[in-house]
Amino acid sequence: MKARQAFVALLTAGVVGSTVWLVFFSPVLGVRSVEIVGNLTVPADQIEKQAGVAPLHPLATVDLGEVEGRVLAIRRLASARVERAWPSTLKIEVVERQPVAVVPVGDKAALIDRKGVVTEVRPSAPPELPVLRVDRPGPGDPATVAAIKVIGGLPEALLMKIDEVRATSPEGISFRLTNGRTVIWGGGRQGRGQGSRPRGAAPAHGQGVRRQFARRRLHEMRSWSRIGQRATRRTGLRRG
Repeated sequence: MKARQAFVALLTAGVVGSTVWLVFFSPVLGVRSVEIVGNLTVPADQIEKQAGVAPLHPLATVDLGEVEGRVLAIRRLASARVERAWPSTLKIEVVERQPVAVVPVGDKAALIDRKGVVTEVRPSAPPELPVLRVDRPGPGDPATVAAIKVIGGLPEALLMKIDEVRATSPEGISFRLTNGRTVIWGGGRQGRGQGSRPRGAAPAHGQGVRRQFARRRLHEMRSWSRIGQRATRRTGLRRG
């Protein structure tokens, strides 16, 4: 009886020991593939290399927190989440930073996201992004934060007409439109301009700009409608 119990105990210990070795030390359940999810512009190879997990490293002993930290060293990534997908896959899900404006840096163009973080530096500015001019660009600069907040709240139709945004302070935000006109916006919180209105400038507050744009669109629609009606009448007269 004692011999049987000893044999069972020895067998159990052997099974447990083999399982521990198989999971935590053996390459049998090691990392054989890395799955990258959520990347749009950052190459998957770059993320996998930055993760720094060697092939066949035991999946159970991968420090997920350390891998996330290494991946987030890529400036263009806003967040990263690392998970184990048994039996042999490491899954990395990322969210990329979306640039909202361009800050000139010498002869280069620094793209910044909605938090003021530089995502990348390019030789030239993308034409679809407005140029932001501030004295001290960065996530800790109040003028930068206020200007980005205003940019993010603008209608897309109006945003496409903005060539440059300048913020001398959180309350000193102004736009230069593609047609050369200037809009004095004021502060990001108020949405209303401060100070005097420059000559030839658009209305000195955000609501006025939106109303003016809406009235212009309505006027254009009515004009085209009248032209269509006149063309229809003329066609009817000719047929008659």
